[in-house]
Amino acid sequence: MRKGNLSLLTVTVALASVAAADAAFAHGFAGKRFFPATLTTDDPFVADELSLPTISTIKTPAGDDGPATRETDFSVDVSKRITENLGIGFGATYKQLRPDGGGTQRGFDNVAANIKYKFYQNDDHETILSVGADWDIGRTGSKRVGAESFSTVTPALFFGKGFGDLPDNAMYLRPLALTGSVGIGIPSRASDTSLSDDGDIVIERHPHTLEWGFAVEYSLPYLQAFVKDVGLREPFNQMIPVVEFALSTPLDRGRGPTTGTVNPGILWAGRYMQLGLEAMVPINRQTGSRVGWIAQIHFFLDDLFPTTIGKPLFGK
Repeated sequence: MRKGNLSLLTVTVALASVAAADAAFAHGFAGKRFFPATLTTDDPFVADELSLPTISTIKTPAGDDGPATRETDFSVDVSKRITENLGIGFGATYKQLRPDGGGTQRGFDNVAANIKYKFYQNDDHETILSVGADWDIGRTGSKRVGAESFSTVTPALFFGKGFGDLPDNAMYLRPLALTGSVGIGIPSRASDTSLSDDGDIVIERHPHTLEWGFAVEYSLPYLQAFVKDVGLREPFNQMIPVVEFALSTPLDRGRGPTTGTVNPGILWAGRYMQLGLEAMVPINRQTGSRVGWIAQIHFFLDDLFPTTIGKPLFGK
């Protein structure tokens, strides 16, 4: 682990040690199962929450249109329940691109919006299913950091399944849970045409994409409370080791390889906030040339402000 990553982990553990801790949570639950907010794959529940900030960095490889580039993103995302099962969200990302041998470019990416509806929950089997759509709003960001001039809408299915219903002979597998989503990215334009520096016509195609990902989680709080007390103490008794897979596969218009990252890491969840730190391991050269990292501070607004901004606009 590099020195910068070790320092970030130290800060994360220190914050976890001093933050308010409580075993009772108001959101992200199906029965006894608490589903944490994952960092790179969308979780299945609807909640009032704020991610501020999410910071990630990764080295993207050189291509036909430019050199290898260190990309660092600073993001904020907020979600608000309209009803108990229907929510909307918005996100903004400030990007810093540092190409090899070139000047640093800074600016905002396109604004993102989303809507999600939870249509099924089974507490006995720790299951949640939701549908929704993400909207990357074209022309709202800076072209110099790669913000697209077209919009992309991604309808998706979101799922969460805890394994607390496994039999006694598999008791140590009960803390496991699986969350994830699968969707189709639909661009508002099929292609763009431009002129190269040499005066040649360049056609950039925008394929439909399969946006898919999942997270495998092992909940130490669930192990302690509902399987066996193994003697863990704070902050370890509120940690959830996780491995996320965030992937994108072009489906047409020239296609191309699947890109994405595998992200092993750790989440710490208290009553009012959650801390997360993960490595970002590129699955191939098209995704990145070096391992990056992502860190997040996440606030549960429905626990922090249950009678004001943290409650649904309509209903209870």
